[in-house]
Amino acid sequence: MSFASPLFLLSLLLVPLLGLAMAVAARRRRRFALRFPALRALRASASPRPAWRRRVPAALTLLGVGALALALARPQATVAVPVEKASIMLVTDTSGSMSATDVAPSRLDAAQEAARDFLGEVPETVRVGALSYSDAARLDIAPTDDRDAVRSAIDGLAADGGTATGDALDVAVKALRQKRGDRTPAAVVLLSDGKTTAGRDPVPVAAAAKRLRVPIYTVALGTEGGTLPGPGGQAVPVPPDPETLAQIASSSGGAAFTADDADQLSGVYRKLGSQLGTKEEQREITAAFAAGGLLLLGAGLAGGLRLRPTLT
Repeated sequence: MSFASPLFLLSLLLVPLLGLAMAVAARRRRRFALRFPALRALRASASPRPAWRRRVPAALTLLGVGALALALARPQATVAVPVEKASIMLVTDTSGSMSATDVAPSRLDAAQEAARDFLGEVPETVRVGALSYSDAARLDIAPTDDRDAVRSAIDGLAADGGTATGDALDVAVKALRQKRGDRTPAAVVLLSDGKTTAGRDPVPVAAAAKRLRVPIYTVALGTEGGTLPGPGGQAVPVPPDPETLAQIASSSGGAAFTADDADQLSGVYRKLGSQLGTKEEQREITAAFAAGGLLLLGAGLAGGLRLRPTLT
């Protein structure tokens, strides 16, 4: 929580000063109270009142003053609100290595499930598109509000071919920035499991994306032990390439993640879905503090009146 007018927090000093004044006033009342000869007999016949009940009204009053002092400082809370007119492109590597089963049931199956989780986390106000690539990039669906269309595109992915990451990023950024000078919020979520084997170098493409204000969030999927069947039945290693993906993210102003199992991948996608679909805003909550302070003051005053008069 923050405060728009923090100087007014000095008014909180009134709380201990008021508490001290109330304590002194109570002591003076006891000192100069009119005493009756039969006071002991009256006290003996009256039901005893717990000490804490006498202190509650004063405590409520002090809390009310404190709440009103905080209200003067105009407290603000940070809340996440949906980003209006934002667009996100899901870019999925569908090269042959995505059929490896080191991430169960397969790397591609895990990627598809994570993408569905992502769609569930992104606010409805955010448009989402899907692009897949192997030797070449394919724009499966441009950014849209139609979540069912995006899910259908994701469900239809199949693993085959090489890895043209640079070409895929270039197509994705152009799809997000179709109009010259467009500055609406946009981002790319790139999932890949291997090194670039075809097309353009992805790092310069990522640097160009940064100039267009399109950050790229990369996810490196797979384990070092991932293999595919090769000639003669020999296992061919297909490890991920987190170093290059981290370079891509850094060059574009995004962030890099790694995942070596399906649960980790879904967790990353859910996090990205809520993070990219919202932005943090400061909302003033002065009214809540003011209302709470008035209620506490009212309760304190009512409690004080109820306890009077008393005999000493």
